[in-house]
Amino acid sequence: MKKQFAALTILMLFVFSIPVYAGVPMTTVEATVNRVLNVLRDPKLKSPAAKEIKKEKLRVIYKDMFDEIEFSKRTLTRNWNKFSPAQRVEFVNLFEQVLEKSYMDKILDYSNEKIDFYKETMIPEGKAEIESKIITSSKEIPIFYRMILKNGKWKVYDVVVENVSLVQNYRTQFNDILANKTPEQLLEILRKKVKEH
Repeated sequence: MKKQFAALTILMLFVFSIPVYAGVPMTTVEATVNRVLNVLRDPKLKSPAAKEIKKEKLRVIYKDMFDEIEFSKRTLTRNWNKFSPAQRVEFVNLFEQVLEKSYMDKILDYSNEKIDFYKETMIPEGKAEIESKIITSSKEIPIFYRMILKNGKWKVYDVVVENVSLVQNYRTQFNDILANKTPEQLLEILRKKVKEH
């Protein structure tokens, strides 16, 4: 179940990434959906030979939208302070690679489900939550995007799929590891995961 949730969450995170320019959060989400769908539907990128080009285009959108440091801090919470500056940099880099390598292929299986963005809630301290749903032939999957305004740019710091937070899911896993292991040991686990793929 955890694996299915993680896969779906990362799929939605990549598919509905938020661009770097500032603007009304919901408008920003919808604009980026179109960017991603253009990549996924591009007939020139349909062949197996173009798979890496397609991945790279999606990777650029992912990097544009995601506040990787904010995401890492919120995932590690109090454990962030246990990491040295160099370990923090490595953690952010490795964690990004783990997510990307584990789930990039899931994005390439995207089919043309309907996407409905229906509510934008502005939250104090420069935050917003966008509510959306994926409509399939058999069900609706709620996806909420938690965003933060930094330096005039809206970026995602959490995604909630069917009421389960991506940040919370990984926070639980990392807290369990760090209860008995050092930051260096967690980094070694992530290094191995990156090498496995």
